[in-house]
Amino acid sequence: MAVRVDDRAYGAPGLAIAPMRRRHLRAVLRIEAQVYPRPWTLRLFMSELALRNTRTYTVAQVDGIVVGYSGLMVTGEDAHVTTIAVDPAWHRRGVGARLLIEMARTAVELGARHLTLEVRMSNEPAKRLYTKFGFAPAGVRKNYYVETNEDALVMWANDIDTADYRHRLTRIELGLPGIEAPGGAVGPEGPVGHPGEAGGGRR
Repeated sequence: MAVRVDDRAYGAPGLAIAPMRRRHLRAVLRIEAQVYPRPWTLRLFMSELALRNTRTYTVAQVDGIVVGYSGLMVTGEDAHVTTIAVDPAWHRRGVGARLLIEMARTAVELGARHLTLEVRMSNEPAKRLYTKFGFAPAGVRKNYYVETNEDALVMWANDIDTADYRHRLTRIELGLPGIEAPGGAVGPEGPVGHPGEAGGGRR
C-alpha cells in the first residue's frame, strides 16, 4: 500500500520535503541534466510517478524552489533508493541527508526492514554520507554506469525498522546545518557541476 508524503517543513527553516508532482518535473529535469551523465527523461519520470504502489518520489524545496529530489522503490522487506540528486548550487547544506532521512522513514512506513542503493566507486563524498546512515558495502556491480564503464558499489542498511536506527536518523537530523541560500538569498538552480552530494544510488 502506498504511503502519502505530506508537505511539511523538515529539519531546517525554509526547507520542505513534499511529494513529487508533475509540476515539479521541469525543475527536476534541470537538476537531472546537471548531475547525471545519462539523465532520466520526462517520460521515465512520468512512468515512475505512475507506479504509486511501489514507488515514492519526493522533492526538497526552499521557499518553493526545488533544490533536490529522491526516489524509493519498495518490494516486500527491501527498499531501493532509485535516485537522489541535489542542485549543485545547494551542495553541503544537508539537503541530500534530509532526503535520505525521509526515504528511510518512508521505507519503514511501507513495511521495509532493509534499504539498499548503488554508488559510483569513485564517489567518496557519497560513500561517506551513506556510511553515516549505516550503509555497508555488500558487493560490486561491474560496469554498472555504462557511460563511463565505472563499477557501482552496492550498499545495504539493515534493520532500519528498529529503535536503534530511528535514533541514528534523529542524531543525524539534529546535526544537520540550517538552510541558507547561496549568496544569502534563494536563487535558481545552479550551474552544471559534479554529481550531487548524494550522487549515485541508481542505475
